[in-house]
Amino acid sequence: MKKRLAFMGILCVLVMSTAAYAAGPLATAEVAVGKVLDVLRDPKFKGPEAKQAKTERLRVIYKDMFDEIEFSRRTLARNWNRFSPSERAEFVDLFEQVLEKAYLDKILDYSNEKIVFYQENMLSDKQAEILSKIVTSSKEIPIFYRMILKDGKWKVYDVVVENMSLVQNYRAQFNDILGTDNPPEQLLVILRKKVKEH
Repeated sequence: MKKRLAFMGILCVLVMSTAAYAAGPLATAEVAVGKVLDVLRDPKFKGPEAKQAKTERLRVIYKDMFDEIEFSRRTLARNWNRFSPSERAEFVDLFEQVLEKAYLDKILDYSNEKIVFYQENMLSDKQAEILSKIVTSSKEIPIFYRMILKDGKWKVYDVVVENMSLVQNYRAQFNDILGTDNPPEQLLVILRKKVKEH
């Protein structure tokens, strides 16, 4: 159930594009939300043969919306400084692929749930939390987005689904792997294996 909710959170992130970066973070989300939903609903992307094309479309939006380095840095927290520049670059790349593998199929199974953005909380001049909810036939699921302004663009660095932060969830897992003295390579080996799994 938690994975289902997390996928819906990722879906909401994916529905935001770069169309309204000049506006505030909430406006950015509201203006662009229909664009990705159009991809998910487009009849020409129906069926297994269209999966790759749809995936590529969504991947472009993911790269535009997520601040992958900020997301990775906050996930590793204090362990970030233990990684060399090359290890950090590999971690960012592997972590992105792990997330895609974990949530992509569920995102592609999107079934017209209603997504409502309703509040923008400015935490500072360069950070905001966007409140939204997914409305299903049986309930409403709160989804919060933590966004940061860099180079004039609002980007997502965390998704909170029913009070569960994606960053904090993975941080706990990675802290367990790294412990106090395990080398970064140990985590990278695990992520490489996950990426190769089918």
